[in-house]
Amino acid sequence: MEMVVKLKPVVKSYIWGGSYFQQFKNIDLDVVSELWELSVRGLDSSIIDSGKNKGKRLDEILSKEDIGPVADQMPFFPLLIKLIDAKENLSVQVHPSDEYAINKLNSFGKTEMWHIINADEGCGLYVGFKKDYSRKEVEESLNNGTILDLLNFFKVKPGDTFFIEAGTIHAIGKGVRLIEIQQNSDITYRLYDYLRKDKNGNYRELHIKQALDVINYKKYEKPQVNQELLAKSKYFTVKRVELNRELELVANKNSFITFTFLDGEGEVDGILYKKFDTFFLPYGHSCHIKGKGTLIISEV
Repeated sequence: MEMVVKLKPVVKSYIWGGSYFQQFKNIDLDVVSELWELSVRGLDSSIIDSGKNKGKRLDEILSKEDIGPVADQMPFFPLLIKLIDAKENLSVQVHPSDEYAINKLNSFGKTEMWHIINADEGCGLYVGFKKDYSRKEVEESLNNGTILDLLNFFKVKPGDTFFIEAGTIHAIGKGVRLIEIQQNSDITYRLYDYLRKDKNGNYRELHIKQALDVINYKKYEKPQVNQELLAKSKYFTVKRVELNRELELVANKNSFITFTFLDGEGEVDGILYKKFDTFFLPYGHSCHIKGKGTLIISEV
C-alpha cells in the first residue's frame, strides 16, 4: 500500500438518522444515520479517495504489513469508526463480549467509545444502570416498559467522552452527533425501541433473550477521561489533538493509525482535508499534516 490515504465512508440510513452530515459530505440522501469512516467489512468497506488506488475498497488492498503485527494477530480487522447523527433516539441495546461473540457468532464482541461532536440543548445518552440489578428485575422492566428508569441519563456537550465496555446497556439519545470508535463488530441486541415502526409499518426486531444473556447487571461507573488521551484499552487507543500548524504522525508502534478531523482544514502529505475527513496511515509509514483542526487519532 502507498503512504497515507484519504477514505470515503460507507453511508447508512436508518429510521432514527438526520441531515447533519450532508452539509459536509457529498451525499444525496435525505436521512443519514451513520458514516462508516474506517470500515474493513467486505462490500461495506471504506473506499480509498486519494492516490493510485483511488476508487478501490480498502479491504481489497490492505496487507498484513499495512495493518501491523498487533492487528495481524487478530482474527478480524480490529476497528470500525463511525460518525453518527441521531435525530431520534436509538434503541436501548447491548453488545456481547469477545468470548460470547467469537464462540457463538464468529465475530468480535463490541467494546466502544463515544466522543461528542455536538448536541442539542438538554440532549444526551443513556449509559449503564443506576445501581446493581438482577436479571429478573431488568426483564420485568422490559415487560412493563420502564427500562429507561433503570438507566443513567447523561446530558452531553461537545468534547464529552464515554467508554462503553461490552455488556453495558446503552442508547444514544436524539439530538446528539458523535464519533464512535469500536471493535469491528456490528452485533447489536435491542431490548427496547420506543414502540417504533419501520417504513413498512412493522415493529423492529428485539433480541431480549440474547441481550439478557450478555448484560452486565452491575452499576455503571463512568471512567475519568483525559481530554488528550480519550481511551486506552486492549482494543484501541484514542487521542484527541488540537492542530495549530504542523504535525508529524508516525505509525511505528506495531499498528496502523487512522485519524478523523472534527473541524479545520489543511493538507496531509499534499492531500487536502476538511471537516469530517478520515485518513488511513499504514504501519511503518509516516505523514505530515499542515493546517488547523481537531483530530481524533486511533490505533490498536
